[in-house]
Amino acid sequence: MTDLRILLAPTTRLIGAVLLTASALAPAHAADPAPKAAAPAEEPSTLILSDTLHYDDVKKQSVFTGNVNLTRGLMTLSSDTLQMNEDAQGNQFGTATANKGKVVTIRQERPETFELIEGKGLRAEYDGSKSTFDLIGQAVVIRYVCGKPFDTIRGERVRYNEKTGTYEAQGGPNSSAAGGRVRSVAEPRAKSDAAIAECRKQQATKKGR
Repeated sequence: MTDLRILLAPTTRLIGAVLLTASALAPAHAADPAPKAAAPAEEPSTLILSDTLHYDDVKKQSVFTGNVNLTRGLMTLSSDTLQMNEDAQGNQFGTATANKGKVVTIRQERPETFELIEGKGLRAEYDGSKSTFDLIGQAVVIRYVCGKPFDTIRGERVRYNEKTGTYEAQGGPNSSAAGGRVRSVAEPRAKSDAAIAECRKQQATKKGR
């Protein structure tokens, strides 16, 4: 088994490190004094476990095969094959695939809101130049709150843009929704907020014991 740790430069991205977790920040008022610039957050190291690894320095390409498990901060990816490439500008491109009868799985935890974002598909692609991540073939993205499913998107392809925090979904013959359609189910925001509040209450009760 290969155990490879990669520390990425702050300007690079790997398989959507902030996949499905873009945060909306309120703009500062013009009259307010400009806050001091915060030091850039330290990039988390990336741990990749696989049965084999082939690295081509000329092509700037790494290919991991066999029980591939990638962990980067609170994001994990599981696949059978993971190929990563880097262009001359430093943009990274990744493709993860699964063997027949299996799926690529990506999970992103958000402990501050007790959320887990889980995406599955036959293939996953990341385009660092556009900051987009695609789940392709039988694609499903589910948002869990306190372990319970709340929002679900199904289609043949589900794309997430980490710069804009937006989703796109397309139907097709290999959609995970019936009839090759796109199917989206979203619970009311109030219900989600109530679940988060209940989890905080339970956590506070446990700490108080």
